[in-house]
Amino acid sequence: MQNAIAEALKCTIDVPIGCIIKKDGKIIAAAHNRREEDNDVTAHAEILAIREAQNVLKTSRLNGCEMYVTLEPCPMCSWAILNSGINTLYFGAYNPDYGVFISNPQCLPPKINPANLLIKVYGGINEEMCGKILEEFFKKLR
Repeated sequence: MQNAIAEALKCTIDVPIGCIIKKDGKIIAAAHNRREEDNDVTAHAEILAIREAQNVLKTSRLNGCEMYVTLEPCPMCSWAILNSGINTLYFGAYNPDYGVFISNPQCLPPKINPANLLIKVYGGINEEMCGKILEEFFKKLR
């Protein structure tokens, strides 16, 4: 998670969220939010990391990969994660408003409820640090 936190800290004008993807214990992709920076609503850390990992592995299937992200993924990112075939997701801060896997599992269609997920999900990893980074960012905006 430390590498994902380091990615989050690279954000300059975007909400500081970082993400890394590992395969066989090695980091194969790293990204941070660039939505505002790139003027691209899909430039979330998770989406960018998935794209990079797919390029590295030369496949759209990320079987055997683990994702570490500093905030529980939103619906768009959650679907990308599920469709990519990532095996394990670790996230830092919970996202009570937009997080899907744990905070709002009702956002998943009934056939893809948490009990049927093939992905393992672990939340609250370095939660305090991940939450503090977000809190500081939003304090500066006010």
